[in-house]
Amino acid sequence: MSATRFTYLGPEGTFTEAALRTLPEAATRELVPMVSVPAALDAVRTGEAAAALVPIENSVEGGVTATLDELAGGEPLMIYREVLLPIAFALLVRPGTKLSDVKTVTGHPVAQPQVRNWLRANLPEALWESAASNADGARLVQEGRFDAAFAGEFAAATYGLVPLVTEIHDAENAETRFVLVGRPARPASPTGADKTSVVLWQRDDHPGGLMELLQEFAIRGVNLMLLQSRPTGAGIGNYCFAIDAEGHIADRRVSEALMGLKRICLDVRFLGSYPRAGVELADVSETLPGTSDTAFMAAADWLARSQDGRA
Repeated sequence: MSATRFTYLGPEGTFTEAALRTLPEAATRELVPMVSVPAALDAVRTGEAAAALVPIENSVEGGVTATLDELAGGEPLMIYREVLLPIAFALLVRPGTKLSDVKTVTGHPVAQPQVRNWLRANLPEALWESAASNADGARLVQEGRFDAAFAGEFAAATYGLVPLVTEIHDAENAETRFVLVGRPARPASPTGADKTSVVLWQRDDHPGGLMELLQEFAIRGVNLMLLQSRPTGAGIGNYCFAIDAEGHIADRRVSEALMGLKRICLDVRFLGSYPRAGVELADVSETLPGTSDTAFMAAADWLARSQDGRA
């Protein structure tokens, strides 16, 4: 395995690259752009890279399906870190282009819902065609295949473009969440402000099936931060569920919830326990009464004493 190489969704100039460069460890690694999320993650699976940074969730559009599907399928991988990056787009054009000249635009599919209202108000006749990434859209504009691309303003210089309009976003405070993914290993120790990610497959589809899964978290006071269904490919109506839960697998409430799910699910894929980005321990709410590790240990001690006739 190349311990000196990180891959990311490329090409150069993507928001993913910008997010990756915020990580201290990126300063000592070779950063290699890849053409797609699957390509970035496959480089980790084959040992060509130690880790990959890929987008997984957007505050406007929700989960990034390419990443969720890749983590749910194939050789297992594990999330070790997450990065939150504020997102604002610039309309990048070739020098000399005016807004009235823009007839075709491009960008990553996740970008379109974040600029839809701006497009409707300012370029209602422009034709949209998706690109593999926002930076790839900028490259296509450089090559003359489109008139403009929605990308980060920082990508303009890389592709010889100029920002015609900046700070474009339909939703204030839009963010994208990125995750650093590597091969499975022991999770880092709990910080007290952690997140645990899993994918669940039901044994069968029946009334109340999803509620049964969610109850394993609810009765133990585990807060869910993401719940997204994804088709399994086994036919209409067959779904798995990607879930982010507050807490660490080493926390008793989380570990017991996962054990409960393992008993009732067809399969459970553990995707990692890792520190929450932008959250300090002081910001984390206290657990519900009876759901702390101390409460679980006290209950286990009571059960042991009862079994021994010492209760």
